[in-house]
Amino acid sequence: MVTIKDFRNELNQAVIGREKEFDLMLIALLQDGHVLLESVPGSGKTMMAKSFANAFKGEFKRVQFTPDVLPSDVTGIRYFNPKSQDFILKAGPVSSNILLADEINRATPRTQSSLLEAMEEKQVTIDGETLSLPRPFMVIATQNPIESQQGTFPLPAAQLDRFLFKLNIDYPTFEEEHEILKQYGQKPGDIKTKTIIDAETVLKWAEEARKVSVHEDIEKYILKIVRATREHPFLDLGLSSRAALAILQATRTKAYLEGRDFATPDDVKAIVPPVALHRMELSTEGVLTKSIDEVLQEIIVSIPTPLEATV
Repeated sequence: MVTIKDFRNELNQAVIGREKEFDLMLIALLQDGHVLLESVPGSGKTMMAKSFANAFKGEFKRVQFTPDVLPSDVTGIRYFNPKSQDFILKAGPVSSNILLADEINRATPRTQSSLLEAMEEKQVTIDGETLSLPRPFMVIATQNPIESQQGTFPLPAAQLDRFLFKLNIDYPTFEEEHEILKQYGQKPGDIKTKTIIDAETVLKWAEEARKVSVHEDIEKYILKIVRATREHPFLDLGLSSRAALAILQATRTKAYLEGRDFATPDDVKAIVPPVALHRMELSTEGVLTKSIDEVLQEIIVSIPTPLEATV
């Protein structure tokens, strides 16, 4: 029987130094969530997404977003077939298990918004007809840092809120980068992963993760962090109730990946940044004073940690 350890090992052998990111991507897959990967060009965002998708036995589609991509290029179209003298519905690449939305911030807002229904309701409407998407369904989007790129369209807050996690992909360490050179220096692009899990396995793991116990004190701990973001003087936009639910569900799934049937405060602390940072906005004073990471860490440190909240 395939285990979570098997899945992790396969991914970590293919892509070096991304263990934490792959764990968060697996959490998102089990939670029917979506992931936004952000970093400078050449840091392996697309390779990570493709490696993750290839390790899953399901339908994988990729859309390279550019300003001329239309909503119908993503969702699908209804076209007239002269042979049958009838209109035929052709589903777009969004009708897959994993959709890679590459360089999503290069698409126009109109095209970006074509993903909103799919990401939130797991369905897509084409010319008035609604199609359910397969399960599991996950969008992995990539983007380069907006402030250093021309010809991009920043994702609005409503769309950012649809992503369970936003992961900033840092440069690898010296040792990791040296290993990359040794492993792939003579065969660039030859990075492949074996198919490890299928949809049935994902749904089974997701069901088991939902059974992880979360103590009431941890639920209150999550709420205190969320509410503190709404009251912080350096933040114009704090975390919503949807963000609180996302933290709770992701915390439960993280504990499951670690082989536990209960969640701990440390699980919450690990999950909060990737869930929260892209959902918060600094005030004018905050921009001049601190980074959003610093503000969030201050909030987390200021909230007392539950001492005994494991059962």
